[in-house]
Amino acid sequence: MRTHNLGYPRIGSQRELKKACENFWAGRITAKDLMDIGLKIRRQNWKIQQQAGIDLIPVNDFSLYDQVLDMTVTLGAIPERYQKFNDSLTPLEGYFAMARGLQNEKVDVTAMEMTKWFDTNYHYLVPEFSISQTFQLDSRKVVGEFLEAKQLGIQAKPVLIGPVSYLLLGKEKESGFHRLSLLPALLPVYVNLLKELKANGAEYIQFDEPFLALDLTPLEQDFLHTCYETFRKEIPELKLILANYFDCYGDNLDAALKLPVDVLHLDLVRCSSQLEDILTHPKLSKTTVLSLGLVDGRNILKNNLQYSLDTLQKAIDQLGKERVWVAPSCSLLHVPCDLDLEIKLNPEIKDWLAFARQKLDEVAKLKELLSPVASLSAKDYLETNQSSIKNRSVSSLIHNPKVRDRIQSIQESDYKRKAPFPIRQKAQRDKLGLPLFPTTTIGSFPQTTDIRQLRSQLKSGKISPETYDEKIKAATVDAIRWQEEIGLDVLVHGEFERNDMVEYFGELLEGFAFSQAGWVQSYGSRCVKPPILYGDVWRSQDLSVGWTTYAQQHTDKPMKGMLTGPVTILQWSFVRDDQPRSLTTRQIALAIRDEVAALEAAGIAIIQIDEPALREGLPLRKKDWATYLDWAVRAFRLSCSGVKNETQIHTHMCYSEFNDIIQSIADMDADVITIETSRSEMELLDAFVNFKYPYEIGPGVYDIHSPRVPQVREMVHLLQKAATVIPHEHLWVNPDCGLKTRGWDETREALKNMVEAAKQMRQSVR
Repeated sequence: MRTHNLGYPRIGSQRELKKACENFWAGRITAKDLMDIGLKIRRQNWKIQQQAGIDLIPVNDFSLYDQVLDMTVTLGAIPERYQKFNDSLTPLEGYFAMARGLQNEKVDVTAMEMTKWFDTNYHYLVPEFSISQTFQLDSRKVVGEFLEAKQLGIQAKPVLIGPVSYLLLGKEKESGFHRLSLLPALLPVYVNLLKELKANGAEYIQFDEPFLALDLTPLEQDFLHTCYETFRKEIPELKLILANYFDCYGDNLDAALKLPVDVLHLDLVRCSSQLEDILTHPKLSKTTVLSLGLVDGRNILKNNLQYSLDTLQKAIDQLGKERVWVAPSCSLLHVPCDLDLEIKLNPEIKDWLAFARQKLDEVAKLKELLSPVASLSAKDYLETNQSSIKNRSVSSLIHNPKVRDRIQSIQESDYKRKAPFPIRQKAQRDKLGLPLFPTTTIGSFPQTTDIRQLRSQLKSGKISPETYDEKIKAATVDAIRWQEEIGLDVLVHGEFERNDMVEYFGELLEGFAFSQAGWVQSYGSRCVKPPILYGDVWRSQDLSVGWTTYAQQHTDKPMKGMLTGPVTILQWSFVRDDQPRSLTTRQIALAIRDEVAALEAAGIAIIQIDEPALREGLPLRKKDWATYLDWAVRAFRLSCSGVKNETQIHTHMCYSEFNDIIQSIADMDADVITIETSRSEMELLDAFVNFKYPYEIGPGVYDIHSPRVPQVREMVHLLQKAATVIPHEHLWVNPDCGLKTRGWDETREALKNMVEAAKQMRQSVR
């Protein structure tokens, strides 16, 4: 039996990659410095996996920004708008221009579109395909990293995004073709890459085909067969691992079992039932190895080793040990690096957890415990593990009877606003008196070094809470004055007191714990530290009332109260697994409901409840959508339906495809929704062409994930496109997301241009 890993966190245990990339973008380090840091992280990751006892260690799972963007470069699928700057940019500068956009005296180019990686909080760069698309191999990264590992004595397994999934991850940038029609042009490039890897000593290749967890058409299944038949024919000596994760193979199982691959990986965390289906399937080859993904690659709870051992033994009894491998369920990209770095976490809670490094130990110990003579240390490890599992199940930290009683007392009326939207809209317009095309931002303003240092000094005790509060108040007032100066209509307080939109609220709610170094990559250099939602959730104190009312006292303009919604808090936390997620979400919704009521009582007339993760949480298979959307939408409504008609409820969503869930978005009954549409040139508004969305909407008019400053004409152009499908009186003007990660210089210029764009729109419709 072998152990292998599908991928390892690439940011470094102390976020070394984040810091290096940001220093490179700021010109503080050279390209060589950045590449050296990347090499150091890779070597550390390989050594960690080797020392843990992982037999097959992945390479090409590292990326300076995004693995899909890396594949785009490897396959020579760089969009034309970047290629025309080849003489002005180094390959590394061109790479980051695709990821972030670039604006200087020689180059002005927007970033590629970004969206969620299936149902995770990781974002990838969307490949762009044209009808005349060509591909050309650039193997430097893949082969180079394989050779780096080989020189260190690492038995490396290159990881590639499979060709069908790569094409399906992308978008056609012109009409008249389907991106899968590009497969005949793409396959030879993959074949050449595989031949080069084989020539350099590769034995196994891992192909990630996560679209096998979605509903594929028979034609798409045929394309998969064409790919792997081609690989088998062209490079018969290579051993192919097909990795699917995040759900079952489902209706794709027959097609997957027909593929000429050597190893089939199963995510048994997300879909434990599929093992029985496969073991009893008549088309399971007598030589196919099953890789059992038993250790959760998406959550940080300890593996129940005895359950996993029983599952492994079941497979071994039928297939034999040589045809059973053990692995995490998916790449460990989605969990923090090392639990040993946590020295302040409640010891009882810490005993329930495993980060990436500890998950490797779990994988290795499962193999060792199934050896004929397991060591005493392995048996002790199992005993300790089972004690942790039992202790968590009976812990007094987890359950609060009052929370359970309140859940039971929820009435159907708690999910409904007091009046239909047209009545609310009139009451809100009378109260707020906003102009046509009202301007606002999504909530946060730049978290400068000074602000971050204040938070660090508070935590370390270098400054008192009183000093901290005074400085944050000063920053808040400065932001208010500046917003008034440029003419924004609805203001925000800037969220200078907040570290992260989920972490901040989790720290104030009961039922959450927090790590010191539990960082996870969200996109590029953006890292988040998800809360650990271990028990029943309730609100024991105000979450935002103090800062919001302080801000409102300093302006006559409307001040938005800023909250994070229950589904997003759930999705962006590491969540307990001992009760349905729908129940946990209702607990969070009641806590947010209490805060909404407190904000309204304090005189706040506009309250924004962000739900960027609503689409992200959608199950991968459509048959499961209705159940999820029902409880997710109801949780949002539970959080905000207790307010008066004249209190305006906003929500925000970003980097999601809305077309297929537009009815559910309308069912949320939010008065105003702000969404991301700038990178896609308002493509997302196609959902609103045929569906007459009844509420007000703010389609983001510029991309805050790029450092470039958009021109007024660009934003006017986008607003004009939006105005063709949204009534003028329903249209808001705003960026596509919060401005926390941006600098003040670019923020000021961009928002000034945005306000001017709104003014021009008002003049054009007079």
